[in-house]
Amino acid sequence: MSTVRIPADVDREDTLLAGLTARQLAILAVAGLVAWLLYQALHQLVPPPVLAAVTTPIGCGAVALALGRRDGMTADRLAVAVWHYLRASRVAVPGGGDALPRVPSALGLQPPMYPEHLRVPPRHISDDGIIDLGEGGAAIVCHATAVTLDLRTDPEQEALVAAFARFLNSLSSSVQIVARCDVVDLTWEASALEEAAPTLAHPALEQAARSHAAFLRELSARRDALRRELFVVVHDAVGGADAAIRLRRQADEAETSLAAAGIRLTRLDGLAVARALRPTRTGSESPAGARQ
Repeated sequence: MSTVRIPADVDREDTLLAGLTARQLAILAVAGLVAWLLYQALHQLVPPPVLAAVTTPIGCGAVALALGRRDGMTADRLAVAVWHYLRASRVAVPGGGDALPRVPSALGLQPPMYPEHLRVPPRHISDDGIIDLGEGGAAIVCHATAVTLDLRTDPEQEALVAAFARFLNSLSSSVQIVARCDVVDLTWEASALEEAAPTLAHPALEQAARSHAAFLRELSARRDALRRELFVVVHDAVGGADAAIRLRRQADEAETSLAAAGIRLTRLDGLAVARALRPTRTGSESPAGARQ
């Protein structure tokens, strides 16, 4: 059986000259143009050391922006993200129009501290799980199971990787694979065990229930209890009335393709999608909360 290699840099930008991308070349070109204009305007007015002191920071900053990288993000994009973060409001609230609370003028808050509308990509979630993203199109979310390759033989691992590679090669639209890990608070389960312990038929069962409740509290205090979930999000950038049909077909094709890799997909309905999209919480829910 032949080995299938999956490229790890499929999102890397194309290089144009000397291993530099178009964005990097543009940054360096703009910095060079600015330095040249400063030289043409000032070389007859100021001494060369002063001119070098003015242009050197520009060149160093341009090189840092063009070639720098941190945590997989280029320095120019990181600088833009920091700028938007500093300019963004620190308070985001739902609602619009008159629903936005008014800040008393006596507080003396500046515009970056004023509350602003909370903007989230989903506009609407249908009962069958289709997410309306507005201008971004539509999407559908599927829950995925995991596969442990370490427990498989080498031929089985090669077969699973080849099946996953065939799934990637068959994609005609963007697909996002999301791995989410939440810390679970087990205090509710421990309290339920402690309340039910006196009603057990035998003292030994009561003691075992209380011991297990103490173990759950200790486990929750160490924050070792984790809940991991995997999701496959299929995105349709076109949107429109036929987006639901296309998304269902793509989800069915992904389910068939990933089944060969040992991964089982389950398409989520509207309620399950809403639960998956809400902010993660460090606590397990009671049965009453799960029914809401």
